[in-house]
Amino acid sequence: MKLITRDSDYAIRALCCIAAAKGLVSVRDLSKKLDMPYPFLRKILQALTQAGLLLSIKGRSGGFKLAKSAKKILIVEVTKVFQGKFILTEHTFKGKICPQVNTCKLKKQLDNIEKDVYVKLKKINIASIIEKS
Repeated sequence: MKLITRDSDYAIRALCCIAAAKGLVSVRDLSKKLDMPYPFLRKILQALTQAGLLLSIKGRSGGFKLAKSAKKILIVEVTKVFQGKFILTEHTFKGKICPQVNTCKLKKQLDNIEKDVYVKLKKINIASIIEKS
């Protein structure tokens, strides 16, 4: 189980770099600065643009910038783009919902942990990551 996948990690790093920049940031410059493969980073930035987290400006002097304040971009919002809804466990058995899902004592404990983690993740935004680095 991964709390944050590679795509989400790259997206968060890219958003932090774009937030810290003054003006537009090109994919090429971002790729070099973050040491990420250009095609992979481009796909990530496109997904962030489609999700409304980035603005894409086309043309020779184009690039990317945040679509909203770094304080308003939450980590859970970024991970949702690449990982879907936040869940720690799916409670499945052989590809189907576990038949004991309603009575499972472990599920109840895991659900509480999931809620705690989600609450903490909702407090983390791009601005707070930049401030700490």
